[in-house]
Amino acid sequence: MDEIEVKSLEKFTASPYRQEIELQHVTHRADYVTMRVRIREIKRFTIFDIDPSTARIWGKAMLDWADQHEDKAVSNHEGESK
Repeated sequence: MDEIEVKSLEKFTASPYRQEIELQHVTHRADYVTMRVRIREIKRFTIFDIDPSTARIWGKAMLDWADQHEDKAVSNHEGESK
């Protein structure tokens, strides 16, 4: 089993459906890193790890989308970090 070290980066609640999202930096014993995305919806968890290249693509796509639709947000403060 791969030994890992996990450090929480950010934790927030996403609107409008109140999913709890946590982003974690994961250092693997095999000398590589991933970003772990943990999404909690009531009792169900979705957890997956992504590499830096995927994180860059995903992050840019999310920023581009947010820039285009910021004026249509349900709330400007519900999804902010705790």
